[in-house]
Formats: sequence, C-alpha cells, structure tokens
Amino acid sequence: MHLLVCGGTGCRASESSAILDNLKSVLEENNLENEVQVVKTGCFGFCEKGPIVKVLPDNTFYTQVKPEDAKEIVNEHIIKGRKVNRLLYLNPESKEHVSDSKHMGFYKKQIRIALRNCGFINPENIDEYISRDGYEALAKCITEMTPAQVIDVIKRSGLRGRGGAGFPTGLKWEIASKSVADQKYVVCNADEGDPGAFMDRSVLEGDPHSVIEAMAICGYSIGASKGLVYIRAEYPLAIERLKIAIGQAREYGLLGEKILGTDFAFDLELRYGAGAFVCGEETALIHSMEGLRGEPTVKPPFPAERGYLGKPSNVNNVETFANIPVIINKGPEWFSSIGTEKSKGTKVFALAGKINNVGLIEVPMGTTLREIIFEIGGGIKDGKKFKAVQTGGPSGGCLTEKHLDTPIDYDNLIASGSMMGSGGMIVMDEDDCMVSIAKYYLDFTVEESCGKCTPCRVGNKRLYETLDKICHGNGTMEDLDKLRNLSNVIRDTSLCGLGQTSPNPVLSTLDNFYHEYLAHVKDHKCPAGQCKALMQYTINPEACVGCTACARVCPVNAISGERKKPHFIDTTVCIKCGACFEKCKFDAIYIN
Repeated sequence: MHLLVCGGTGCRASESSAILDNLKSVLEENNLENEVQVVKTGCFGFCEKGPIVKVLPDNTFYTQVKPEDAKEIVNEHIIKGRKVNRLLYLNPESKEHVSDSKHMGFYKKQIRIALRNCGFINPENIDEYISRDGYEALAKCITEMTPAQVIDVIKRSGLRGRGGAGFPTGLKWEIASKSVADQKYVVCNADEGDPGAFMDRSVLEGDPHSVIEAMAICGYSIGASKGLVYIRAEYPLAIERLKIAIGQAREYGLLGEKILGTDFAFDLELRYGAGAFVCGEETALIHSMEGLRGEPTVKPPFPAERGYLGKPSNVNNVETFANIPVIINKGPEWFSSIGTEKSKGTKVFALAGKINNVGLIEVPMGTTLREIIFEIGGGIKDGKKFKAVQTGGPSGGCLTEKHLDTPIDYDNLIASGSMMGSGGMIVMDEDDCMVSIAKYYLDFTVEESCGKCTPCRVGNKRLYETLDKICHGNGTMEDLDKLRNLSNVIRDTSLCGLGQTSPNPVLSTLDNFYHEYLAHVKDHKCPAGQCKALMQYTINPEACVGCTACARVCPVNAISGERKKPHFIDTTVCIKCGACFEKCKFDAIYIN
C-alpha cells in the first residue's frame, strides 16, 4: 500500500511536508513502515483542495489534509479499512462524498500527457520514473532510429511549441539539425513569467526526468552534445529536484559520455534567470545565459542558426519537452489523434482567479472555455456572474461570455483577440473593472519591458498613462481613439513578442467592454465599483439606524450625525477607504 502526499510548492506551503512526516511517524508507531510506503510526489493539480493525500491501490483521494489528520488516516483507513469521510471530496451538486478522483468533475475531462507522472511518482527517485516507461524513448531513439527519423516522428505528431508562439516543434528541430557547426545546444526555457502561471514549475517539480529525457532526445536528433536549462531563481524547489534528477541520470549512464553504451554523448547544466519577463523570448533568454543584458534581437538569424555563443541552438519550453517521450513511445498517430486539425495533443493551463477550482489542468486542444471554467473549474466563486477570462497572460486578451463555446486552440484564440501563450488562464467575475484590468497588465508590461525599442519602451508607457487617466475619471473620447491607434502601432512595430502582444489586453477590452470605457469617460463612473477615484460612498437615510459604527471607524472623520439618527458622509473629506462600507451591518452604505 502507498500513501501519496503532494510535495509541490503550493501544498508544501500548507504543511504537506509535516503531513508526510506525521504519516511516517504514525506508521512506525504501529509497526507498519514496511507494509505501507509514504511517497512524496509532485502536484496533483487540484490546488484548491490541497494538501492532497492519495491512498493506493484503492485510489482514495483525501483533500485539504492537515498534519493532525495523519493519525486518523492511518488508524481508520490503513488499520481498520474505513475511509475518513470528512476528508473526502464533497461533490458541490450532489452533496455526496467522492473518494476516487476519476469521478470528480475537475479530472473527468482531463487527459494528462505532459503531467502524466505529476502526483504519481516521487520526482526525486529515478527508479520510479523508469518504472513508468522512463528513458525508454531515449533508448529507442539512440539504438533504433536515425536523427532524421526522430525528427520525422515529431513532425508527424503535429506538436507545436507550448511556449506561446505555437511554432511546429519538428520543423524547429529540423532547422537546427541542418545547421552546420562544431557545437550545438539544446535549451530548455523554464523562465515562466506570466502572472498566475505555474505550469512549467509544476512539471519540473513533479517530473524532472521527462524534461531531461526529452532534451537528450532533441540533442541526438539535432547533433547537440550539451543542454542548458534556463530557470528562474525564484523556483528553488524545481531547481533542487532538477539537480537531483540530473545527478541520478548521470549515475545511471543516461547523461554524459557513451549513453546506454552508444557513441552518443549529452549532458546538462542549469542557468539561472533573475525573473525578467522579457527573457521568456528566446533571443533575450540566450543573451541572459551569455551574461549579457536580456534584450531580444531581430530575427533572422534564428537561434537554430546562430544562438547561444553564436552556435546553433534549439529552444523549447518545459511543457513542449514533456510531451516528447510519450510521442516517441506511443507514436505520432496516437498524439495527433488528440486535439484539433491544426493544434494537436493537449494543453496545460494554470486556472486561477475568481473560480472555485483553482489548479493545474491538462485538456485536449479543442476543449471549450465553458467546459474548462464551469465543469473543470467548478464555476465562479460565491455564485457571482462570469465576466471574462484572460488567456495568454499579459500578452493575451480578455474573452467574454460570447467566447465560452469557442474550442481552444492556437488559431481560435488568436481569431478571438487573445492567444494561447504559455497557458495562464485568469477568470474574472462581475466585480472586476475591465479598464482597471487592462491597466494592471500594462503596468506589468511597462515594468518588464527591456527598453530596447521605442514602440515598447515609450508606447506602452503612454498606453498605461492614458488608462490611468481614464480610471481617475479624467479621460476623454479622444483618449479612447488614442488607445486603439497607439495599440495598433505598438503591435505592428515592436521588436519582439513582448511589445507586439502587449496591447492585446487593451484592444480586447475595448472590443468587448467598450461600454465600461464610456462609463468611465462620459459618466465618470466605474460600473464595477473598483476605480477608487470614481467611487462615492453614500448613506441611505432610510436604512441608517444611527448606530455610529461607521463614524467610529472612519479614519478622517468624514461621517457625521447624531446617535439613532441618519448619518451623512462628507464626500469632500472622504478618502474612499471602504472602512464604513465593511462595518455597516444594515446595508445602509452604498457605492455610487
């Protein structure tokens, strides 16, 4: 019997390490340490219900486990064979407890390829990876296939880069393989910088060997003997597990010289990023690895022709590499049977925001936004109304209710005014101001721009200033025209993908929420009540009982009135902190 305990960053922050230690301790107290194995795994995906403990072989799925629950799990489930019902998932519709994750709405429509081992194996144990077909694909490639045959398999699979642009992976490898040089490099982009995104981090924390194996396969196919993983220093757990995995692979002869007794040699090193969003762009990433300022360069030449240290370099992100071993093992036809005509396979998304089931999901391309948000995601928190979903991070756009039945793939999202990006998906409800949301993303882009090209450096700053002006109630109709025109110029003239896609939040919210912009400009009101400069707190005299609670918490004494009589707010003094609104028990205070 096995007890699988989530050891991802999110669950570790909720004391999953203590849960693991307590389970081991209780098992030892009952002399069961040789009968039941406690396994530290990667992320199960269902972050909203973490920490998670899964019992095998009966597949019992315990949610929101606390360290003090360890004793009850062992005594009741392991010793007495009775499930601990209070820790089982409660179906929000049927109100029944569900013990098997296969019957949970969160998992029903998922197909886990890139995440196939996350939550199932100990990421720090190479033997567990090998037991699930690990390194079979590498062995097959270097002993049974030519480099050209490997590339052909990847091309026929239809796999596109999961880092955002969606460039065909096999074609990218083919270009690198045809470049002639005395040294080539395989580069893994693990610099995940989108707000709310944690896909690549979770793969590296839960299944680092899948990326190592894929990079070695890529090295064999393009003629590279060295690999580099560019990972942000803010991912300490992913870095730790990568280091362990690389060491184990070397010990087993799966990295280094004469891999598996062949003439193929390949080894890996880590390079650390300092958290610059622009370094997700491959040329900026390469400059950063070289010790230079992380700035993009004009392409061509592409990295496949002249990349790291001027040598041909193939750059793919973590999720792209995680798909490679499965494609080799199961065949390109199997992979291409999943997804849509032009977007094959699955896509990992980090589902976050105003949604009930925050977590990491992997769904077939072509799954609709409605399925993701309302079936897998469990709908909007607190029964609020869905308003928009931001896909593609700060480079994407805000999609609305009319887009809910759009099948998700690269082309459909672009046609809808957004993009796939690396896989961030942030859900918003009726309380979100879309003008303020656009301003938030532009603030991020301005901060993260490398400043090399004028359209991005200056243009995005002007966009942000205009949005800020509108949010403060000082915008004009000319400003709305300026937003659209300037966005189009920035999109068409910026040097790299950061600048070219940075206007997407502005353009998509202008297209889908123009009425909110008009309300800010013409009526000087924020319909969602989020822009503080446009908010005005008012007391309804008919509802106010004169309890003085609001006056007592006002930090600037803007509220006056006698006890047991209606009170009033002096709007010229009010700083709109909201303290009175939160304190009032009679719903007498409202926001204009």
